[in-house]
Order: sequence, then C-alpha cells, then structure tokens
Amino acid sequence: MMERVALSVPSHPKFLYIVRNVVYPIALNAGFSKKEARKIVLAVDEACSNIIKYAYAGDTTKTISITVTNETDHISVRLIDLGRKVDVAKIAPRDLDDVRPGGLGTHFMNTVFDSVVYDTGQDQGTVLTLLKNKRTVGLSA
Repeated sequence: MMERVALSVPSHPKFLYIVRNVVYPIALNAGFSKKEARKIVLAVDEACSNIIKYAYAGDTTKTISITVTNETDHISVRLIDLGRKVDVAKIAPRDLDDVRPGGLGTHFMNTVFDSVVYDTGQDQGTVLTLLKNKRTVGLSA
C-alpha cells in the first residue's frame, strides 16, 4: 500500500525540524532501522539546506515543497524549489581528504540514497528526487 505525505515549508533553517519530524516516522514505518531512518532524515535535511543556500541564496521568504512516498519496494523524497536552477554538471562533493566543515551534503545524499536525480526541465527551479530501495532494509542496523 502506498502512503504519501506532502507539505510545504518556508525556506528558513528554523523550519527544517518540521521536515525531519515528517520524514523520520515515515522511514521507520517503511521498515528502515532507526539508524537508517536517521541517515535518511539527515540526507533530506542536507538537501533542504542546499536549497536554502544555493537555489534561494539564503532568501528565507521562499518555499520548499516536499513529498515523501512510502511505496512497496522503496521510499522516495521529492523536493521542489522555485529558485535558481542547479547546474547538475557542477554538483560534486568536495574531496573527502579536504577536511573542513561543509561541502559533504551531496556526498552524503549519494551514500544514503540509491538514486539522486536533479530535474531542471521546468521553467523555474529544480525537482530533486531521492529514492531508497527497501531491499537493504534490516541488513544495516
């Protein structure tokens, strides 16, 4: 049975707790362990932070639309912004040997999720779809 939750939050970091509080129980309900669910939440939080920082250039008056879907074989998180389109060719995590704060959000998203897809085909903004298959549920506690 498919379950879907959709919400929109202001593009201000203080509202990201709402996103975290929605994603975590859905990930648990999908069968992921608490540890795996926390990783999913952190990766989604990083994605939202990147939207605020890069797509909206810190403008806290914009909106991030989030849809979390729990399907039979996977969980997906779709983030939509109406800000500056991402240049997919320039999305690259910093070298892990370059130890300093920041810059590892995309690396983390790619580690946690099985699929990370940026869609810039609409007139404005970016649709980021994060997908995690359930085949690994229970294997990494």
